[in-house]
Amino acid sequence: MSALSRADLSDSLIKRLTWDDLDLAHARKLIEHARDEDLAGLGLRHRPRTTGDRSTASLQTTPRQGSADLVAREPLVVCGLPLLSLILSIYGGGATAQLRAKDGAFLEKGSVLATLSGDPRVLLTAERVALNFLQRLSGIATQTRRYAAALGKSRTRLLDTRKTTPGWRMLEKYAVACGGGWNHRLGLFDRVMLKDNHLALLGALDDLPSAVARAKKSAPDLPVEVEVDTLAQIPPVLAAGADVILLDNFTPAQLKKAVALIAGRAFTEASGGITLKTLPKLAGLGLDFASTGALVHQSIWVDIALDWRK
Repeated sequence: MSALSRADLSDSLIKRLTWDDLDLAHARKLIEHARDEDLAGLGLRHRPRTTGDRSTASLQTTPRQGSADLVAREPLVVCGLPLLSLILSIYGGGATAQLRAKDGAFLEKGSVLATLSGDPRVLLTAERVALNFLQRLSGIATQTRRYAAALGKSRTRLLDTRKTTPGWRMLEKYAVACGGGWNHRLGLFDRVMLKDNHLALLGALDDLPSAVARAKKSAPDLPVEVEVDTLAQIPPVLAAGADVILLDNFTPAQLKKAVALIAGRAFTEASGGITLKTLPKLAGLGLDFASTGALVHQSIWVDIALDWRK
């Protein structure tokens, strides 16, 4: 393991993104793109000549003020509420959002997430984009909560992966954190990760220990993680000083043997085939981490609706 203490290395391996960790300028660009898709056909080779919300414009209503609630239509873990004020500011017109909950909160069906106030024409135009962000992110947070609950009170921490929607990575990882998971591998920049496709470049498997040694020398500021798929690969990887050993598609029985073999000399991460059904079987094995892309790519949007106040 690294010369860093286990506690220090653990802090460098995983974290939970907070709202303050996010770049709001990037979020603004995502929202502006979403707005322009809706109002101006962004993404089409031939854009429409006439743009805007043609449905609302056709009503020709007199300017007035109104309010609407964002309501949970099912139990969910809410995520993305701070985006509402940013979304409304991008649509203009002075509309405001009063938050009724906090990101990470579990809400029952019928709960009010936020109240939007302002010109109803602005609220109608912004409605779908606002809901798209909240439903997507809350879906990930809700899915993560289910997976975290499957681990129970285990010492094993649930991790996400880099399997994220292009452009949405940090928002989606923030949603995982809101659901009770942990973030690791924010990108290719924050650790050395030697996986099977990297190892294919090395040729013979005996080159794996030397690859670990070279990685530790070339990137002394980063943890070095190595993927293995057999118990036989573990001793040479340990001897080379790997900080994390990713146990790929091991059975629970094999994971138990691997944890005993590693004996705390490196962090252990189970990955591959991790589902709600398999997680309880991993809870008592002594693993440090269990990672799965399913927190994001298998999540389902939750049902959130906009209801006008009378």
